[in-house]
Amino acid sequence: MDNELLKNEAVTLEEIVFEHRNKEYGAYVLRKKFRKFLLIAFLISFFSVGGAVMVPYIKALNNRGKSVVLVKSTVVSMENIKANDEIPPPPPPPPPPPPAAEAQVKYVAPVVVDSVKVEVEFATVSEAKETVTNEPVPDKIEVVKVEEAAIVEEEQVFIVVEEQASFQGGSVDQFRDWVTKNLKYPTIAIENGISGKVYVQYAVNSKGDVVDVKVVRGVDPSLDKEAVRVIQSSPKWEPAKQRGTKVKQQFTIPIAFQLQ
Repeated sequence: MDNELLKNEAVTLEEIVFEHRNKEYGAYVLRKKFRKFLLIAFLISFFSVGGAVMVPYIKALNNRGKSVVLVKSTVVSMENIKANDEIPPPPPPPPPPPPAAEAQVKYVAPVVVDSVKVEVEFATVSEAKETVTNEPVPDKIEVVKVEEAAIVEEEQVFIVVEEQASFQGGSVDQFRDWVTKNLKYPTIAIENGISGKVYVQYAVNSKGDVVDVKVVRGVDPSLDKEAVRVIQSSPKWEPAKQRGTKVKQQFTIPIAFQLQ
């Protein structure tokens, strides 16, 4: 029978070695499939190497039509730099801005009577003689008539007179009380702690009106404004008299604003 196999089939080396042995698994199966495994391994290696070689080539072909961007480099010259040159320290950081002032709302009484001191002073007779010379008052005020308008002669101002101007028929103390009652301490001055004495000059004309009010020595705009306001709001006075004629008299009153 062995001779028949040699005649009818091409006998391989594995058939001769594993004749009369188990051929279902083991070394026989490995030897039979060795060529197949070798071919598969060769094909895998071939395609792997070929892919690694072809991928860069394919990318180069795809990028052939794209533009190339040239980056311009900057060269810094170090010729003028010396090793012993001292590098100046960086400037100090700017100081932090001051914290924003927080708005505070508080109630402040608009009228402060107990904390306001009002003083009224009048020029002495000697001081008046140095500045103003009393002249006899004419019986009549001459009026010069002009075709378009009448010009009235300006009233002469007196400091010392025979009969002082009086406030509502009372004394100077009565006017002081009226000023104290109607004076309002400015809120902004209270919040900022501002105090001081404001000297206000005014005059009472022959009609009894308070005119020519101005600050001759101030402390703060808010206090000055309030002092002028209260004097301007004064009611009518009884005019001063010189030789029986009503005249214009000038006064200076210091108003002291004090915080307690």
